[in-house]
Amino acid sequence: MTRLGGFRERYGASPLHLLLVVCSFALALYAGIRLLEGDPLGVAIWFVGAALLHDLVLLPLYTLTDRAAQALTGVRGAPVSGTHRTPAVNYVRVPAFLSLLLLVVWYPLVLRRVPGYHSATGLDPEVFLRRWLLLTAAFFACSALCLLAATVRRRPGGPRREPAVAEPE
Repeated sequence: MTRLGGFRERYGASPLHLLLVVCSFALALYAGIRLLEGDPLGVAIWFVGAALLHDLVLLPLYTLTDRAAQALTGVRGAPVSGTHRTPAVNYVRVPAFLSLLLLVVWYPLVLRRVPGYHSATGLDPEVFLRRWLLLTAAFFACSALCLLAATVRRRPGGPRREPAVAEPE
């Protein structure tokens, strides 16, 4: 057994994975130290409040939403056959996630909650809602095209090539 094979067997992944995990922890530690320099109590209260809001309000809310989407698309659990198919509900989950992520990051601008932004940048505050809606529409349109392509690929009756069989003489 090679040294790398022994490392993989003990650690469960490659040395590059371990290096990336260590770098991620180092970056998180650096960000945490920088964050806590200003107002440690305020940051701690914000983290606890965010965790409670997520666990007690948002998690049940998007779990119910996902279950409703699964019920509408008729998808429950893993596929029965041996083929690996992407559930149709994923074609709604991904664009909805991306759209909500953009909304969470840019909500003050999208919802026009930033006074004085126009005077500071010269950008019209009306454009952000329009741009977010266009991006959301584009996400769902791309997802619909991907679903259409997957449906066409799965459709039975398409041209099939039979394996070549040698004829006996």
